[in-house]
Amino acid sequence: MEKKKPTSVEAYIEQLPEIAQSKIEELRAILKSVVPEAKEGLKWGKPVFESEMILFAYSAHKSHLSFIPTGPAMQPFEKELGTYTTKQDSVQFQYDRPLPENLIRKIAEYRKKDVEERGAKWKY
Repeated sequence: MEKKKPTSVEAYIEQLPEIAQSKIEELRAILKSVVPEAKEGLKWGKPVFESEMILFAYSAHKSHLSFIPTGPAMQPFEKELGTYTTKQDSVQFQYDRPLPENLIRKIAEYRKKDVEERGAKWKY
């Protein structure tokens, strides 16, 4: 039986294994607290928060979550991100470790400010 492609953030989360569901809900709540007015949706099959432009995306994988705030939003936090696996525009958080709530919040706030005050674009 083929998996149905989710059409909402809730449907995306519901299809995940239990460990991923709890972690992604935790990440979603952190991000929502930073941008409570942002619209949630799916882009490229991943949940996103957006205002006039995409602020950040996130996704669940086999053993980790990815938080995708874009590379420029991660640069000021390179030292703090040193213990995590990072890609050009994303950082990975393993399911078996607590989410670094303060770090996620700082990066999300930086990205929000970068978009609102400096007109940063989304590059994915």
